[in-house]
Amino acid sequence: MTTERKVAASPRVGSRDLPKVRKRDFPVSDARRYLEPGPIVLVSSHWQGRDNIMTMGWHCILEFSPSLFGCLISSGNHSFDMIRHSGECVINLPTTKLTDIVARIGNCSGSEVDKFAEFGLTASPAERVSAPLIDQCHAAFECRLYDDVLVDKYNYFIFEIVKAHVAPRPAHPETLHYTGDGVFMVAGKIISRRKLFTKVL
Repeated sequence: MTTERKVAASPRVGSRDLPKVRKRDFPVSDARRYLEPGPIVLVSSHWQGRDNIMTMGWHCILEFSPSLFGCLISSGNHSFDMIRHSGECVINLPTTKLTDIVARIGNCSGSEVDKFAEFGLTASPAERVSAPLIDQCHAAFECRLYDDVLVDKYNYFIFEIVKAHVAPRPAHPETLHYTGDGVFMVAGKIISRRKLFTKVL
């Protein structure tokens, strides 16, 4: 005999009760303003005795175990060559306290500027990779290149997160989300619907 967990039915909502949203044509090239997948991160790298940082918004988690992280790094970016050669990086999570620094890091090249010194950031040694942690960020995820099959065609890197460092508080930090045109959104209030989930991932 098998048993199934019964989930309480939610009150039925008719289509008449939900307001329709009027829309207009929109440039497909700007779809990222609404489909941006995650918070802005600062990617630190190390190669041939030099450290660098880049600002990045195009990334996503690909798998639970191993913990895989995919991201797009332009081949014209100084970090591209450093990470391609070293096969390592650290994904650092800044909060709104670093908004101006995040913007400025994304608007200068590490081939010309020592970004740690220029922006007053502190580099600490990582445990599993040569790239440094950024002490001023809320979290840091040490990564090693897991699969480079998409790098040549799409500049898309797949990393495995091999070590994670996260500040215990706040549990839900105010992170930045880029919408294009120099504008960021901030992660807002937390909404829990855990009771509606049969399995919480």
